[in-house]
Amino acid sequence: MPDRARVAVFVSGKGTNMAALLYASRLPHAAYEIVLVAANDPQAEGLQLAAAEGVATFALSHRGMAREDHDAAMEQAARDAGADFIVLAGYMRILTPGFVARWEGRMLNIHPSLLPKYPGLDTHAKAIAAGDSHAGASVHLVTDELDAGELLGQLAVAIWPGDTPEKLANRVRVAEHQLYPQVLGEYVSRGNDPQWLLERVRERALALPQTHERESHGTRGFRVGTEKSGKFFAYFSDQHHGTPHISLLVKCSGLDELENLVEAQPQAYHKPAYYGASGWIGVILNRPGVDWDTIADWLQRSWRAVAPKNAVRLIDAADEF
Repeated sequence: MPDRARVAVFVSGKGTNMAALLYASRLPHAAYEIVLVAANDPQAEGLQLAAAEGVATFALSHRGMAREDHDAAMEQAARDAGADFIVLAGYMRILTPGFVARWEGRMLNIHPSLLPKYPGLDTHAKAIAAGDSHAGASVHLVTDELDAGELLGQLAVAIWPGDTPEKLANRVRVAEHQLYPQVLGEYVSRGNDPQWLLERVRERALALPQTHERESHGTRGFRVGTEKSGKFFAYFSDQHHGTPHISLLVKCSGLDELENLVEAQPQAYHKPAYYGASGWIGVILNRPGVDWDTIADWLQRSWRAVAPKNAVRLIDAADEF
């Protein structure tokens, strides 16, 4: 089983969503573990629950502190705990743009509405007043814009005749407790999903001029040139030949570069069976912290090694602009 993702949860109050995340993390085959619960209120009830369950906690009141300084302290606590992701669970603070940018794609939040409807506060009252048939909960990535990040999952909750915001809120909260652990688990485990990784490789490979996809001996490959005479510049390898790696195979300058990279960064590179002897290096994809800009650079470099001159001129001309 792959290593579980390490998650820091930020709370401001009771921490019921945090509790749902924590208990789900202790089920068999959970994709994540809670390594820290942090709060901007030292009296937050969520801290007591976490401590009772043996989870590390951090508390620092934001009162009297500049927003940037408080964010920096909270972020440092998450980093000190070794967190790969930050999850907001009733954290009633707007985060500074720099903090959000540093955790782009690695910070999640849950909101009590079916976004994009009703960002911000008073969501249940707004849904009832609008005559909506359903309210609900949404899990999304955190961005600078309030409640506007990429949607990762939603769960609808019916609005009853004569409903009140309080009654609706109670039912939506139950839905949140089901939704958040599932969405978080799916999101943090994407890096071990071959199909998700292939889609990301495919998007970048096929963005290069004159490329197409073709299978070769059961392996997905990408070629440049015509369908008849094109040459492979990349392969997507899903744990082939007994390796534990899901990797991108691309051309490097030769065995010296391959061996140097594998020796210096064994967590990022490996020598693939059969292909390695011909100067193909394996860039490991099923690992934390994959830099997809680096993957795109490897694809273009390998593409250039075999691409027709007219295709290279085309991409060089595009790069000038």
